[in-house]
Amino acid sequence: MSCTTTSEITTVIPAPRLFKAAILDWHNLAPKIAADKIVSAANIEGDGGVGTVRQLNFGPAMPFSYEQRRLEFLDVEKCEIKSSVVGGGGLGVLFKSASFHVKFSPSGTGGSLVKIVLTYTPMPGANSTQYENRMKGALEGIMKGCEAFLLANPEAYN
Repeated sequence: MSCTTTSEITTVIPAPRLFKAAILDWHNLAPKIAADKIVSAANIEGDGGVGTVRQLNFGPAMPFSYEQRRLEFLDVEKCEIKSSVVGGGGLGVLFKSASFHVKFSPSGTGGSLVKIVLTYTPMPGANSTQYENRMKGALEGIMKGCEAFLLANPEAYN
């Protein structure tokens, strides 16, 4: 049985700027602003476009040492991305499969609304609520961390 959960995060940063920082350059920015969670990130297959597999190496604050994600869809102009977990993390432990759909939209205040849809199939006996809460917290933390960085660095990612 597949499960889906949605998070919406409001931020004061315009959608294109936040998308650049939180998605397009996350592999470089994350170790600088969330070193306890993300130690490093690098492409292990591909050139950054659709089909690329990126490995995230986690720090001690995370329950797993790494996770690999494949980029399934990318639309830079519409600030939208889809990816799926293909290795590490909770794959085979907490879930059989997991994918993320993230869309950044302008808000009426000049900032943006980030909508994150997580779809996954839990492993039998796994605590899916715990997984959902952990993923929501991590994704919300990423967006708020990027927002704080961009507010403190107004020239970055323009």
